[in-house]
Amino acid sequence: MRLSTTPAVLVLEDGRTFRGSAYGAVGETLGEAVFVTAMSGYQETLTDPSYHRQIVIQTAPHIGNTGITDDDDESAKIWVAGYVVRDASRVSSNWRSIGDLSTRLEESGIVGISDVDTRALTLHLREAGAMRMGIFSGPAAEVEDKELLAKVQASPHMAGAKLAEEVSITEPKLVPAVGAVGEKKFSVAALDLGIKSMTPERLSERGIEVHLLPATTSFAEIQALGVDGVFFSNGPGDPATADTQVELLREVLGAQIPFFGICFGNQLLGRALGFGTYKLPFGHRGINVPVMDRTTDKVEITSQNHGFAVDAPLDGETQAPHDASFGRVRVSHVCLNDDVVEGLECLDIPAFSVQFHPEAAAGPHDSSYLFDRFIDLMSASPVAQA
Repeated sequence: MRLSTTPAVLVLEDGRTFRGSAYGAVGETLGEAVFVTAMSGYQETLTDPSYHRQIVIQTAPHIGNTGITDDDDESAKIWVAGYVVRDASRVSSNWRSIGDLSTRLEESGIVGISDVDTRALTLHLREAGAMRMGIFSGPAAEVEDKELLAKVQASPHMAGAKLAEEVSITEPKLVPAVGAVGEKKFSVAALDLGIKSMTPERLSERGIEVHLLPATTSFAEIQALGVDGVFFSNGPGDPATADTQVELLREVLGAQIPFFGICFGNQLLGRALGFGTYKLPFGHRGINVPVMDRTTDKVEITSQNHGFAVDAPLDGETQAPHDASFGRVRVSHVCLNDDVVEGLECLDIPAFSVQFHPEAAAGPHDSSYLFDRFIDLMSASPVAQA
C-alpha cells in the first residue's frame, strides 16, 4: 500500500496549525477536536456514533497495522468527522483483515491527515481545552491559513448540539434473546441515542430480548411493549439539549420500571433526577480510564468516550432535586483521574447508570458485571415480574 503524499493542513480554532499528508479522502472537514488514548480498537472508535461531528486524534503513534474487518464495526458506517494520526501503517497484517484502513476511510469520504505530531497536538488540547478544528487537503490546503481559520471559527460548537436524533435508528428493531440455550428471561426497551452494536449483543447473550427503539420513542410506545426494563444508550451531543428524552425518562422513573443507562444515558439520568450537566475541558476518551465502584470499593479500568459530565454531589446521599418521589440518589462510581461523576444509583427506585462503556468494544471487560446488575434489578422488581 502506498501512502499519500498529498499535502494537508490541520487548523485549530485558536490559530495553531499542523501540516502533514492526506490520509483517507482528500478535501476538507470540520468538527470538534478530541483525542483518544486507546492503543487499539481504532475501528470500533471510527464506527462509534458518539463521535458524530468530532475529529478524532489517535494518541497511539501507529494506526492501521491490523487492517479492518467487518466484524469489528460498531455501526453501519464511520461516524467521525475527520481523523488524525501520526504514523499511518503501510502494511495491514492480521488474519482477520479484509482490507486496509486508508482505503476504507477514502471510500467512506472521511478526510484525514497523517504525519502529524499528535503528542504535541494532544498536549495543546490538554492545556487549551477541546476546540473546533478543520482538516484541509489537496486544493483545499492551498488556501491561505487565515481563510481556513475563518471556516473553523464559523463552524458550530459541540456545546448546545442536539445530535442523538441524527444517529438514531428511525424504525424499531428486535434483537432476540440468545442466552445459554436461547431462553428469554426478560424484555428490555433500549433507546438508541447512538448505540454501539455490541451493547444489544451483551444484553441478548444474557437472555434479554431487546427492543431497539428510535430516540423519539414515547412512553406510551414503551408501555405498549410490556417490557421488564428500559435502557438508555451512549450517544453524541450536549445532554442539555435532550429535553424529550429526559421527560421520557422521568415517566419511566415515575412508573418504577427498572432503568439502566450508559454514557449519554448516565447524563440523562442525572438530568431526570434534577442534576445539571457541564462540558469537560477535554473529556475522557480511551480504554484505560480508572474508575472506583463505590458499592464494592473495586477499581475498574474502563472504556470511555464523553465530553460532558453530571454535576452531582460526590459524597453522601442526596434527595433527587427534581421530584421527591424519586427518593435518594448517590454517586456510585467516580473517576480516579479527576473525580468526575462516573455513575449514579437511585436508592428508592430501581435505576442506575454509569458514564463508561461496559460492553467493552473496544476495551477491558472489568465492567461487564453491570449487565448482570441490571438483571438483578429486574429480577427484584414487581413491575418486571408483573
